[in-house]
Amino acid sequence: MALVLGIETSCDETAVGIVNDRKLLANVISSSVEQHARFGGVVPEVASRAHLEAMQQVIKQALKDASVTLKDIDAIAVTAGPGLIGALLVGVSSASGLALALDKPLYGVNHLSAHIAVDRLDNDASMQPTIALLVSGGHSSLLQVNNLATDVIVKGATIDDAAGEAFDKIARIMGLGFPGGPVVDKAASSGNKDAILFPRGLTQSADLEEHRYDFSFSGLKTAVSRYLQQTPNYLKADVAASFQVAVVDVLISKSIAVCKDSGIDNLVIAGGVAANSRLRELAKQRCEVAKIALRIPPAGLCTDNGAMVAALGSLAINEGVKPSQTGLSADSAASIAQVIW
Repeated sequence: MALVLGIETSCDETAVGIVNDRKLLANVISSSVEQHARFGGVVPEVASRAHLEAMQQVIKQALKDASVTLKDIDAIAVTAGPGLIGALLVGVSSASGLALALDKPLYGVNHLSAHIAVDRLDNDASMQPTIALLVSGGHSSLLQVNNLATDVIVKGATIDDAAGEAFDKIARIMGLGFPGGPVVDKAASSGNKDAILFPRGLTQSADLEEHRYDFSFSGLKTAVSRYLQQTPNYLKADVAASFQVAVVDVLISKSIAVCKDSGIDNLVIAGGVAANSRLRELAKQRCEVAKIALRIPPAGLCTDNGAMVAALGSLAINEGVKPSQTGLSADSAASIAQVIW
């Protein structure tokens, strides 16, 4: 078993996790989200500077929490993409420096794959093959995972906005704050999900012929925006609940469709949006009916963190994947197909 330190800096969290095979030893996160809130979204330059300022302290705290030293670490893993290029470079540079100084192998890993890999820390059972629904602020994808380290097939993806991005934009329009996921979820808890029938993108017969497993949330955003303009005395809770269920309904319906069509009765839901309470509730209900084994990481491991990066690095070691070469570069637009650099 390898002791792996993982570094995550793809967006606005400076995160370091330490795992021993499938055992989580430390997971420390320093978030700059409050610095971005007044802008209504993440500012790349602000995020990069925050990573630089927080990195050393976060690493020290993770080592302390795990009761280990740098000399005990067997390998370093780092998110190499996709993400904000400036933010990624801070993490890759830090990880590369550590690997060289300690003479340890370095694994550049895919941020999206890492979100799925974190499931290993909460479940001892094999997760392969499985269908994975990956939903976050920048990505919404349906994947067939035959081997997370070496064989991931994209079955569907958003053709416009990601689910998390839609949450952020609707939250901003309604003045709920940033990031949108948690505040919309909170507002929806006291609302009527059936109050307003918002559209479900790419679910009509004609759409399904070409985009059976794809997502689209731009039309939903437009529909909500128009409703708000035409209804001055709208109830925020009802709008939030109705919008939220429209997103979740499509995500779960298409996930189950992929499982049924592929004959794979395992579904993992990962990414920041997987922390949404309505998504977790509806997924559980529908998967029980469809007899699909559902796995969703704890809410605290759904958002960006270092533990997921370390988990994927550990999996790569177990699968015999070669370490990344010296001079590892970041790729802001990396495909899910590129799991290990």
